[in-house]
Amino acid sequence: MFNNTKILLADDHSVVRRGVSLILKEVFPTITILHAESLNEVLTIMNPESVDLLILDINLPGGNSSGMIEKAREVHPSVKILMFSAFDEEQYALRYLYSGANGYLNKLTSEEKIVEAVNVILEGGKYVSDKVKEKILENTLNGTPHNPLEALSNREMQIVTLLAKGEGNLEIANRLNIQMSTVSTYKNRVFEKLDVSNIVSLVEKYKLYSE
Repeated sequence: MFNNTKILLADDHSVVRRGVSLILKEVFPTITILHAESLNEVLTIMNPESVDLLILDINLPGGNSSGMIEKAREVHPSVKILMFSAFDEEQYALRYLYSGANGYLNKLTSEEKIVEAVNVILEGGKYVSDKVKEKILENTLNGTPHNPLEALSNREMQIVTLLAKGEGNLEIANRLNIQMSTVSTYKNRVFEKLDVSNIVSLVEKYKLYSE
């Protein structure tokens, strides 16, 4: 099955690459597995090599954003991409799927799920967990935009942008010529709309969706 198939494992942890390789080779003994530990290495390998599937860690040196998908496809337009990360699926999976990934797999998943994801994608399908499927269905039924920043007003977006730059309530109030209480009100609205409870989570979500 999948004779002559080439899979490129991109992760900066050799233990992870070796572990996934062993799991896949046990089920798909005829596949060829290549290794990369940075985005530059991924692009270098894919330039001459015809890679069928790229298993790509989100937190990869030289990358760390959904822009990695576009860069990989510039080199190899037909490559299938499975995002592989320990980051929260509900927060990150949809962003990468809408950016063109063929699937999203959490690193804490079982060996069986790893094999299932690879099998589904190589056969031309898309792979996400049941939790992410429910999220997609929920967003579709509720008409929720896949980019949560789209739900913000212009003023709310201004506030988020300044918070992401490290500015505090007083600095934002002075910059926008509004009361500190008004800044606090907008901040509370933003927290609710983006479903976050602190500045760190807010900044992470802003960076993820503002590209």
